[in-house]
Amino acid sequence: MRKLTANGQKWLKIFHLFFVALWIGGAFSINLKQFFLHPETGDELYGILSTMDFIDWYVIVVGANGTLLTALLYSIFTKWGWFKHRWITVKWIILLAGISFGTYPLGPWLSGMAEISRTQGLGAFHNHTFLHNQKMLMIFGIIQLCTILFAAVISVLKPWKKKLKSS
Repeated sequence: MRKLTANGQKWLKIFHLFFVALWIGGAFSINLKQFFLHPETGDELYGILSTMDFIDWYVIVVGANGTLLTALLYSIFTKWGWFKHRWITVKWIILLAGISFGTYPLGPWLSGMAEISRTQGLGAFHNHTFLHNQKMLMIFGIIQLCTILFAAVISVLKPWKKKLKSS
């Protein structure tokens, strides 16, 4: 397969970092906001949660999918490959698990909270589904953020040696 030129790799890195920044920034914003959720009206609660849901759909999802696309391009068109280094393998696991976990439980929990707050206002704080979703987002949202931050850190540090070839 033909490899990217040095200039092409620089542009790919720029796009990759842009999408990673969207994903991490969006996740950080949502996680931070949920710990300071003290609305005075039902409309305010819905406004906050619908904004968080918007950030999920249009910042986090775009960032995560852009990260996936640029990671695929890195693996195909650069010397880094798919599993040449252990840190790349760890990043692939984090990326795929992060997208899967964000798509299935995290996204629907947040969207569900926004919908419940739309129909029930502040009464949502007495709804068992809303409270469950809120608790799960607080726990697993932080875990998700920490794992994608860890992936960013290992991208810079490249901590593990290259895998040894089998004899």
